[in-house]
Amino acid sequence: MGTAVRVRGLRKQYGDTVAVNDVSFEVGKGEILGLLGPNGSGKTTTVECVLGLRRADRGEIEIFGADPRREPAKVRRLVGSQLQDSALPDRIKVWEALRLFSSLSPHGPPWELLLDEWGLRSRRTTAFGDLSGGQRQRLFVALALVNDPRVVILDEMTTGLDPAARRVAWELVEAVRERGTAVLLVTHFMDEAARLCDRVVVLTAGRVVAAGTPAELVAAQTRSSTVRFTARDPDDLDYLRQVAGVARVQRSRDRVEVTGSGPLAARVAHALVSHGEEPLDLRIELPSLEDAYLTLTGTTAGHLDAARRG
Repeated sequence: MGTAVRVRGLRKQYGDTVAVNDVSFEVGKGEILGLLGPNGSGKTTTVECVLGLRRADRGEIEIFGADPRREPAKVRRLVGSQLQDSALPDRIKVWEALRLFSSLSPHGPPWELLLDEWGLRSRRTTAFGDLSGGQRQRLFVALALVNDPRVVILDEMTTGLDPAARRVAWELVEAVRERGTAVLLVTHFMDEAARLCDRVVVLTAGRVVAAGTPAELVAAQTRSSTVRFTARDPDDLDYLRQVAGVARVQRSRDRVEVTGSGPLAARVAHALVSHGEEPLDLRIELPSLEDAYLTLTGTTAGHLDAARRG
């Protein structure tokens, strides 16, 4: 596959605050790497160092062998970015912004094509200041692709987008990867990371606390699953405690929750049928990337929701 982005031993300090501390990772060609972590974990500082917007105190960064600090012009030709704090003049129109950025990158795709791909045709003549938050995000991502980059950096790409627009954005990012482009994706949406990312890196307090595929992180951090169902006779379920892998059985009226490990759903279902219980609503809830993330970072679900809202 080959390496598109290589970061080694990155460190950045502001006064007494260490924002990034010995961060290392690689992004392969045609790979989407997710950068996850709570607010203040060092994600944005890391991205800004990769782009050459900030000078790291220590460490090495290479983008297809180019150093952003020593070869900024070369890196700008290789990278497209959409940053969380991106902004444009309020009066510039959508088509004017795309045409302007396209004129600086004559070897990129026609800006009209990006207008259509990102659902901005109907807002072609709308001023930036009159766009909704979601429409602004679409425009910023389109601008990130205008130079046909070999590496794309997307920071909170889908914040403000409605569910349908988010799925369109995901499909377009997957299409970017299929062309062999490397993608570094910063996101607070765990479903987005699970859907898009080949691998993820989790930062906490400026350090990497975990790295691997989403499935690897889930397997390493969360080993239990839960089976829920409505019981016909909830007072006669003690036999479930004897089922292999079952750790806990909880009841609330006729609602039953069984927690355990292994092939829990199959074992619980077999035990229920053997005792004359055949619930129509039996379902299993498997651990998710969000569960693993909350465990790794010590973040509460409420804090994660707040971060998603920005």
